[in-house]
Amino acid sequence: MTKLIYSANVSLDGYMEDERGNLDWGISDDETYAFWTDFQRTIGTCLYGRRMYESMVYWETANISGGQPGVMREFAESWRAAEKIVYSRTLQSALSARTRIEREFDPDAIRRLKESSEADISIGGPELAGQAMSEGLIDECHLLVNPISLGGGKRALPNNLRMRLELLGERRFRTGVVHLHYRVIV
Repeated sequence: MTKLIYSANVSLDGYMEDERGNLDWGISDDETYAFWTDFQRTIGTCLYGRRMYESMVYWETANISGGQPGVMREFAESWRAAEKIVYSRTLQSALSARTRIEREFDPDAIRRLKESSEADISIGGPELAGQAMSEGLIDECHLLVNPISLGGGKRALPNNLRMRLELLGERRFRTGVVHLHYRVIV
């Protein structure tokens, strides 16, 4: 069975968006892009909430012909190759290829997807991930902790949810970002 992996860029104080909903505070250099690209290559399906999908759909039309560094082009290619499922009651149509929209989060459908998939599945967006965590569906967490304190915004992990985690690995980047890789202990 494949793994469902929650991956997020987070501030030191635990937020993945600032109070205005911005994600542009995260450190993105060639080293972290290469890291995320290597991670993305292992993913067969990406699960998103609407807002996270709208942030990520940039990669569908990003100019990859030569105007961007190679690591960004490689990330765009790997993102385009993955299947995408977007959970939204308001999004009318998909803005990218290989994408379908689901109106409701169905934990049993995710269990079936995990059993039938050949490659790992990522889940992005704290609200959607929080629903999956509440259902015991998340197998691993990959957190890129950025050396910044936002003081408020959207939390990367839900309140009132207790999970035990086992540290599987860590990596420091030159920018001060630290990758923490955890397994969820059931």
